Amino acid sequence: MADVKQQDLFINNEWVKPTSGNYTPIKSPATGEEVGQSAEGNPQDVDKAVAAAKAAFKGWSSKPASQRADYLYALKNLVERDKERLATIITSEMGKPIKEARAEVDFAAGLLRFAAENARRLQGEIIPGEREGEKILIDRVPHGVVGAIAAWNFPLALCARKIAPALAAGNTIVLKPADGTPLSGLALAELVQEAGIPAGVVNVVTGSGQGVGVPLVAHKDTPLITMTGSTPAGKKIMAAAAEHLKEVRLELGGKAPFIVMEDADIPAAVEAAVTARFFNGGQVCTANERTYVHEDVYDRFTTALKDRIASLKVGDPMDDATDMGPKVNETELEKVDGIVQKAISQGAKLELGGKRLTGGAFDKGTFYAPTLLTDITPDMDIVQDEVFGPVLSLIKVKDFDEALTRANDSRYGLSAYLFTNDLSRILRMGRELDFGEIYVNRGSGEEPQGFHHGYRESGLGGEDGQHGLEAYVRTKTIYLNA
Repeated sequence: MADVKQQDLFINNEWVKPTSGNYTPIKSPATGEEVGQSAEGNPQDVDKAVAAAKAAFKGWSSKPASQRADYLYALKNLVERDKERLATIITSEMGKPIKEARAEVDFAAGLLRFAAENARRLQGEIIPGEREGEKILIDRVPHGVVGAIAAWNFPLALCARKIAPALAAGNTIVLKPADGTPLSGLALAELVQEAGIPAGVVNVVTGSGQGVGVPLVAHKDTPLITMTGSTPAGKKIMAAAAEHLKEVRLELGGKAPFIVMEDADIPAAVEAAVTARFFNGGQVCTANERTYVHEDVYDRFTTALKDRIASLKVGDPMDDATDMGPKVNETELEKVDGIVQKAISQGAKLELGGKRLTGGAFDKGTFYAPTLLTDITPDMDIVQDEVFGPVLSLIKVKDFDEALTRANDSRYGLSAYLFTNDLSRILRMGRELDFGEIYVNRGSGEEPQGFHHGYRESGLGGEDGQHGLEAYVRTKTIYLNA
C-alpha cells in the first residue's frame, strides 16, 4: 500500500516519486486539516506513464475479452470489500456526506461490473461483398492508450468510469485525477495493483492541469481523450487535441430544468427536486438548476419545498445524519455566493440561505447554506449560468408550452426532469425537450447500463452502458477474399 500521507505516482504497476520531487497537501473542506499529500507530476512523468501504457497495450489487447473481464471483476470485488475505507477517503478529501460517499463507491463497483459483463459484447459485423465469395468484416478494435481526466465531484466513481470501459475494450490508460481530490483515484490504483492487473495497463499521474493534463492531452501516443469537467476546460482540451486529430469524449457542464406540472405527485416531486439540487452540495452536472412549476400548484409546491429545504442538516460530513457537507473549496464557495448575490441584485427574492455558514465547526470549513430563490426572470444570469452549488431557483410557468420553451432556452443540454402523469406530455417531451438524458417522475442518478450524455455545450460523446463502452473502440473494415 502507498503511504497514506505522501502518495506517489502509479506508473507501470509501481509507486514512483515525481520528477519534480514536490507534493501538494490535500485538505479536508470540512475541517481544513491536511488529509494527505499527492505528487506533483509534470510532462516527464506523463511521458513515462504513456510509454508504460503503450508497451503494455499489445499484451493487454491480445487477451481474450473474458480474461480482461476477470480482472475487472477482481477489481470490483476489492472495491466492494473496501467500501468503508474508500467512502472515508472520498469524504475526507471532497466533503460529501459519508452516506453519499458510500453510494458513490457502490456506483463505482457497478461501473466495473457492467464493463466486465459486457467485455464480450463488443461485436463486429459481416456484410456480403460485391465480389464472388467476398465478405466485408467490420471489426471493433481498441484505440491504444487512453488519456483520461476526471473531475473532483465524484473522485472515485469518475476514475472507475474511465478505467472500466477502457480496459474492457482492450485499451490501456493513463489517468489524471482532479488535482484537489486525487486520493480516491490513488486508492483505486492500489486496488488495481492488488487485483493483479498487468503492469502498465493502468497508470495514475496526479498533478495540475498545466503540468499533467495538457501534456497528456497533447501527447502523440494518446489517440483517445476522455474528460469529465467544466465546459471551459473541455473547450481547451478539444483545442489541444486538435493537433493530432484525436478522438475526444467530453462530459461537461449542465443546467438541468426540473419541470413540475399540475397533475404531478407533489410530495414526490418536492423530494426529487430537493435531492436533485442538494445531493453532493449541488456539485453535480445533472443537478436541478432550474425548477419550473405550473402556476396551479406553485404555492402548494413552494410551501412544501421550503419546509423540506429547511429540514436539511448541514454539518460534519462524517456524520451519518448529515444531509449536506461543505463546498469543495473556498474558490467554489465564493463562486456560488457571487452568483447568488448577482441574482438578488437583479431582482430575485431570497427565501432561504444565501450565505456562508459560520460559527463553531462551520468556521473550519467551506459551508454554504441551502438556498432558495424565487421571482426568477429569464433575463437573469442565474437562469443561464451553471451554479454547481446548493442553490435552487424556483420559477412559475403557466403551462407545458412555456415550461418546454424555457427549459430549452439554454446553451447546455445534459439532463432534464419532468413530473407529470399525462402520457401525451411525456411523449411530447421525448420529441421536444432537447436534452440527452431525461428523468421522468424520479430524481437524479444515472445507472451503469444507461447512457450519460449531453447536447450543445454539455459535451461530446457519452459515458456508461453499451453506447459508452463502444466509444472505447474504433472500427476497422476488412475486405475478405480467399
